[in-house]
Amino acid sequence: MKEKIEQALETIRPALQADGGDIQLVAIEGDLVKVRLTGACGGCPMSSMTMTQGVEKAIKKVVPEIKRVVAV
Repeated sequence: MKEKIEQALETIRPALQADGGDIQLVAIEGDLVKVRLTGACGGCPMSSMTMTQGVEKAIKKVVPEIKRVVAV
């Protein structure tokens, strides 16, 4: 499962890096994934939209059993 989640993150990483940010997988706890937005993405006011429309959507597409993705 971890490998699939990392692959999903790789699909959105270029867009985050283009804006001066990045993302790290912190933990997988059951059906919850914790990630950390870094760089410019860490303090961006649009980060909540990035999480739901980008990160969470990409992860759920690859690993449908994941129910939530949260930034820590």
